[in-house]
Amino acid sequence: MTVYLDIIFLENLCINCIILLATGIICKNTISITRILLSSLIGSLYAVMLYLSVLPALSGIALKILLSVCMVYIAYNPKGIKHLLKQLVLFYLTSFTFGGVAFALLYFVKPQNILIKNGVLVGTYPIKIVLTGSIIGFIIITIAFKSIKKKLTKKDMFCNITIEFEGRFKTLRAMIDTGNLLKEPLSGNPVVVVEKQELVDIVPIKILEVTEKIITGQYDLNLSEYASRFRVIPFTSLGKENGLLLGLKIDNLHFEYDEQESNIKNVIIGIYNKRLSKNNTYNALIGLDILDAERRREDEYITNIKK
Repeated sequence: MTVYLDIIFLENLCINCIILLATGIICKNTISITRILLSSLIGSLYAVMLYLSVLPALSGIALKILLSVCMVYIAYNPKGIKHLLKQLVLFYLTSFTFGGVAFALLYFVKPQNILIKNGVLVGTYPIKIVLTGSIIGFIIITIAFKSIKKKLTKKDMFCNITIEFEGRFKTLRAMIDTGNLLKEPLSGNPVVVVEKQELVDIVPIKILEVTEKIITGQYDLNLSEYASRFRVIPFTSLGKENGLLLGLKIDNLHFEYDEQESNIKNVIIGIYNKRLSKNNTYNALIGLDILDAERRREDEYITNIKK
């Protein structure tokens, strides 16, 4: 069987370019075509030298890993070791995916005169099989990573909370808002923002109907029994620099986060008059600092018990 070195070179050049491009897109790197081509060129030259058995040491695992590191470094110019390792892992994952797709196509197409010499696949199969396999592999791995990322993001963005107020309970889906650092000015207690419509079942309607008046202190005497629970929460948001929310001290906040359940006593709910989500995906905003603070308290409690 006649093997043309230029075909081996071109096939590996195409595959390396597609793998490096796919890895760069997944990692959201700034992609330089010049760097991608230079890195692919080095990988292709290595494949030719490996096929020709120029040096026996070229087939060693250590040298192959070193070559991968060099290719990734040249292609993306990572800022540090952490970025380099991340890109290297994704480069390997992409390469394995592409390799699996290519072998699957070769199995179905069954071209003649296929052989592997010194780890290099050669034969009389058309280059379109290689390109088709690379494109399919790129689509598969891109969809897979987007799906995984979407699931992880959704899991990390939301949690279930249950508000307890005078013996009544309301369970809501809350979005974890890293920018929500609201605290009650006097006590420093954390604030969870909740849509007013969702509080009808647990908070007296006579409070919800006059939230603006309560903030300015113009409420009737028939609400005096709740006066000790009222708080005024200043906030700043896009389009509103000096906003005020009516805060209501609740009895207990129960939440489920990171496969753990916790309760917090000293929590204020900020009553929001509008909808927080256009499609009603969530009805409350809870700060990540509340969740992390509670987890830290639990860890400290367990540590003290062990001592």
